Amino acid sequence: MTFYDHWRGVPAAAWRWPNFSPAEIACRGTGKLLVDEAALDRLQALRDRLGKPLIIRSAYRSPEHNRAVGGAKASKHMEGIAFDVAMTNHDPEAFEEAARAAGFRGFGFYSRSGFMHIDLGPARSWGERFPKRATAFAAETPPAREVLAESRTLKGGGAAGVATVGAAGVEVAQQVIADTQDAVLPLVPYLDTLRWLFIAVALGGIAVAIYARLDDWKRGRR
Repeated sequence: MTFYDHWRGVPAAAWRWPNFSPAEIACRGTGKLLVDEAALDRLQALRDRLGKPLIIRSAYRSPEHNRAVGGAKASKHMEGIAFDVAMTNHDPEAFEEAARAAGFRGFGFYSRSGFMHIDLGPARSWGERFPKRATAFAAETPPAREVLAESRTLKGGGAAGVATVGAAGVEVAQQVIADTQDAVLPLVPYLDTLRWLFIAVALGGIAVAIYARLDDWKRGRR
């Protein structure tokens, strides 16, 4: 075990638990830190086993802070071998099973406060267990997003871009014909109609892109 007057004094080379920081494990009231490597190894093993973040509410507590928060006189938090973990993103039953497999023996259930206490003390348990869920805890999944190639916004914007370029091309061709080839001047009105057709397509594409963007925001897909 290694003690630090403040977690900021922990050398980077001495910290080997990638999913946790000294600030997370340090005393919330004083910033002091007692590093029990065996306990942190098990905490990291639990994190690896679950494959999702552990929200640490309390880890090491200095004796003075433990008294201030009304902790047990012989609290394992003061030994650096106890952790209070929020159940916000965990199924409590699955969490307990994984924690036991990782080597934790002491369990405190605080269902009303939404966290579970785990420690490396003697095998024991206390508190009100969390109610069993009707279904397994749903894994966090990001909201569905459109594939870029299938995006209505992209399609609408692409149509507008192509039509705009087409309209400009028709105007250039019209000018060239008018200036250099009197024999085909009768085609100019048709080209003018074609230019307006491209402009109409461009405006339609812009309208589709705007509608798709607003609809995506409404559905929470942006």
